[in-house]
Amino acid sequence: MEFIASNFVPIMFTGLLVFLLMGFPVAFSLAATGLFFGFIGMEVGLFPSNLFQALPLRVFGIMQNDTLLAIPFFTFMGIILERSRMAEDLLETVAQVFGPVRGGLAVAVILVGALLAATTGVVAAAVISMGLISLPIMLRYGYNRTIATGTITASGTLAQAIPPSLVLIVLADQLGRSVGDMYAGGLLPGLMLVGLYLAFIAAVAIFKPDWVPALPQEARIYREPNGASGHRSLLVLLAICGVAGYIWAQNHNAIINPMIGREMDAAGDEVVIMSITVASLLALALAIVNRITRMGLLSRLAEQVTFVLIPPLVLIFLVLGTIFLGIATPTEGGAMGALGALIMAASRKRLSLDLMRQAGENTTKLAIFVLSILIGSTVFSFTFNAADGHIWVEHLFDKLPGGALGFLIIVNLLVFVLGMFIDFFEIAFIVVPMLAPVAAKVLPELLPEGAPPEMALIWFGIILAMNLQTSFLTPPFGFALFYLRSVAARNDYTDQVTKQRIPAVTTAQIYKGSIAFIILQLIMVSVVIAYPKLVIGNIEAAAKVDDATVTDMLNNMPGLEQEEEQDPTQGMEGAEQPAEGDAAEPADEEEVDPAKALEDELKSEKTGQ
Repeated sequence: MEFIASNFVPIMFTGLLVFLLMGFPVAFSLAATGLFFGFIGMEVGLFPSNLFQALPLRVFGIMQNDTLLAIPFFTFMGIILERSRMAEDLLETVAQVFGPVRGGLAVAVILVGALLAATTGVVAAAVISMGLISLPIMLRYGYNRTIATGTITASGTLAQAIPPSLVLIVLADQLGRSVGDMYAGGLLPGLMLVGLYLAFIAAVAIFKPDWVPALPQEARIYREPNGASGHRSLLVLLAICGVAGYIWAQNHNAIINPMIGREMDAAGDEVVIMSITVASLLALALAIVNRITRMGLLSRLAEQVTFVLIPPLVLIFLVLGTIFLGIATPTEGGAMGALGALIMAASRKRLSLDLMRQAGENTTKLAIFVLSILIGSTVFSFTFNAADGHIWVEHLFDKLPGGALGFLIIVNLLVFVLGMFIDFFEIAFIVVPMLAPVAAKVLPELLPEGAPPEMALIWFGIILAMNLQTSFLTPPFGFALFYLRSVAARNDYTDQVTKQRIPAVTTAQIYKGSIAFIILQLIMVSVVIAYPKLVIGNIEAAAKVDDATVTDMLNNMPGLEQEEEQDPTQGMEGAEQPAEGDAAEPADEEEVDPAKALEDELKSEKTGQ
């Protein structure tokens, strides 16, 4: 008994591992481990007999968590868009735009992958769609197989890092931080990763042009009657919309701040999102006017790009824009996104009862899956924390060389290795709650000078989200690799267009293709670790004042003297109360709201600095 009591936490971890190796589902393994070792702890005298009395309240607290509602909303939005064949339209159109240049098809796959990440947020949907549509075309025109397969699998995993990501919602919940702040922190690193992928393809096109050939003339389907490609018209439209977006960016604060009653300047990500939204809406309006009036000012390519690309862009930016502006919470933004997806599917005449049923079923399954694991992890952490497991974890890391930076590096190596074997949901619900208290304690010293300490967990969450992308690409259980394997050709086949014999895609080629992109992802993780301002630079910090300042403000608050001058006997036992009808006359002065007065005082001090 004494041995169990002194080694309770490591024995509990071993028990969880035994349950998982026996093949039990993760949610049930977590709950069973927590309950089983909770009762053992009671028997050996570690815990009181009423340990689990508060557990039902914890479970009800999970079910009442409004933040988690964003998961089914964004999932529903993504499934509706994916099943309405949006990916097919995007891949066909973007491939026509970039196809004439070397590496154009790979660029199209990366850009569409980023767009699908921000709309569907589902890795399986993105990889399978691009594998079915783009891989045969890339093989048809002689793309290197490792580049083709690696581009598709890596682009599909962008759904883990680019808002609105389900991973960021779960991490925000587990780290106790705002989903909106997590989205704002993850936007720039996610876009930088897309840029890193594009730079890699550009480098391949320069040094190995035969690996990424351009589309031949006969494969370019959007051409003008005079034989022109239509790219010039597209560039002019892009320039006009770019100027409109720039003008909006210069006047964003003057337009938006009076509408929402804000005095401070907007964050940079908010300005960018709203500027792109305005530019996209202008492009859509010009294309609609051109089609209705038949003026012929836009080429077929420019029109096709506008009608296919702009609606999902507008949906993304409206969802993220309302969240960043503070108009909507992430849950409300997800609901608006789901409604927008239904409208988009209906406008394309692809909305049906069967589609609604499929989306509802898949959304329900994912929501049940997430909540089951969350309840199981809550039971596990209940017993774990009762045994002071967080202190045990802290002692594991306090002797590491390198201090806080050493902790960060070791944790990322741990998550990278775990990602080879278990899903990101399990990592987020099992590992992250154990590491969060240690991260909150040691990481603030790595932040730039003047950064609030609470930003450390947001930075930590974005680093983990970037790292968790690799879990989809690393053997033996890289899910994105298996998704592509399920749709890639297993046998040699004859291409229907060129009539040439195309060799089968081997599993080794798919695994080999992921290596370069895993390295790129790890480079991006290292950059985010080295430069925390990439994450926290666009997050608006709350104003901080000390207790003495607050006390002084309250003492000097208007209306406080009147309260102090009231009859000291008022409210005392036996004091004479005024007779009915003798109530004092209401004051002529307007009643002062103390909270509003404190807020005004804080604003005046901040502007005076």
